[in-house]
Amino acid sequence: MLVRVSLIITFFLFLGSCRKKEDKKQQEHPVPYVPVDFTLYPGDPLNFKIQSIGGWQYFGGGINGIIIYRKSQQEFVAIERTSSHLPDNPDAKVKVQSDNFTLRDTISGSKWQIVDGTVTNGPAQWALRIYGTSFDGNALRVRN
Repeated sequence: MLVRVSLIITFFLFLGSCRKKEDKKQQEHPVPYVPVDFTLYPGDPLNFKIQSIGGWQYFGGGINGIIIYRKSQQEFVAIERTSSHLPDNPDAKVKVQSDNFTLRDTISGSKWQIVDGTVTNGPAQWALRIYGTSFDGNALRVRN
């Protein structure tokens, strides 16, 4: 009987901890969702900045624009320029810093990594919004 009660209590504790993790995942990102779906061609002379690994370039789209960063020959990252710390302030636009690795919000001073949008220095607590990318060797599609 005691074993059965212990198992039931353990089950409900486990169920409660799973629900907390699921609720946390469901929290909405502070940067609003906007539909993004466009294709660009890295080989195009207009996109010369993203033709080599480590290159980046600003593009239109999203809320305040998108930064495309080339991680490898076949992998790109598309990062929303809207600050996750001040998403309602259009002046808090994320810019690539001179080290070509750090992104900085022009108002709060928050910093993120260009390779994945993770916070490196607050006050921001959220990563930047990332859009999905797929590259077939010719065309780069960016979408969410």
